[in-house]
Amino acid sequence: MPQLAVFPKAFMQELCVKGTMSASEWIRMASTLQIEGLEWYAGFLEMKDEKNWSKFRPEALEYGLQIPMMCCSPDFTNPDVASRKKEIARQKRWIDMTKSLGGAYCRVLSGQRRPGLSIDDGLMMAADSIRECLDYARGMGVVLILENHYKDDFWTFPEFAQKSDIFCRLADSIHDPNFGINYDPSNAFLAGDDPLDLLGRISSRVVTMHASDRYLVSGSLEDLRREEIGTPGYARRLAHGEIGKGLNNYDAIFSELKRVGFNGWISIEDGVEGMDQLSRSVSFLKTKIGKYWTENQGHQRTIF
Repeated sequence: MPQLAVFPKAFMQELCVKGTMSASEWIRMASTLQIEGLEWYAGFLEMKDEKNWSKFRPEALEYGLQIPMMCCSPDFTNPDVASRKKEIARQKRWIDMTKSLGGAYCRVLSGQRRPGLSIDDGLMMAADSIRECLDYARGMGVVLILENHYKDDFWTFPEFAQKSDIFCRLADSIHDPNFGINYDPSNAFLAGDDPLDLLGRISSRVVTMHASDRYLVSGSLEDLRREEIGTPGYARRLAHGEIGKGLNNYDAIFSELKRVGFNGWISIEDGVEGMDQLSRSVSFLKTKIGKYWTENQGHQRTIF
């Protein structure tokens, strides 16, 4: 049966910029939820010092929590070769970080959709960089997970492989036992794609998932497109909502994942309005997981 993790979407500024919340405080807060794990973020301020890495795994275990997934944002589409090499080195450091926390999954991305970058050039740079990181991840026993991403909180431009066709081209160019997909249904909506169509194309390769529900506070996707270029982070008209109250059809999503034998981690990327909202999202997903995975468990495939 899939297990639930949570990501501190509501506290990114506090944990990554202001320093007004410690990672230990986040662990204690998250432990009040009915979950099994935490998705970590490489950009937590305390993670800059490698001496801190070893302390968070035992802290989480004290609360019965694992840290299975690492969220990080490599930028492999910079035309400058030296910049890409720097990003590859950063990704390898994040793989080390994942291993030190006891994790098995470390995110990779394509990079930013810079003006003037051709699709073929972007795909080549991203694929070559990911393959180089894969050699290192394999030796560490870590699986690299490519996400159909929208935009990192601290990026200026959206994801290069945001559109499903480009994302699938990138994923199809890389095949390795230590490579899989982290599926985020909400991000497909933001790309102007149908998340169920995307899932149908990649479901057999999904090893982890981000659970979220998005909605536009105002305006249209066309308005969002105009605002997402050149501005760090997310546009203000874009909001994370409570899971089960947004655009996603979780019955259809979980039905397909159960059909292909998915048995991995599902990380909740919501709760921007606080812990009460996050708790309701946990409850919603627990109910859905129980509905789709309590029967015929012998037909599931195992994801380590």
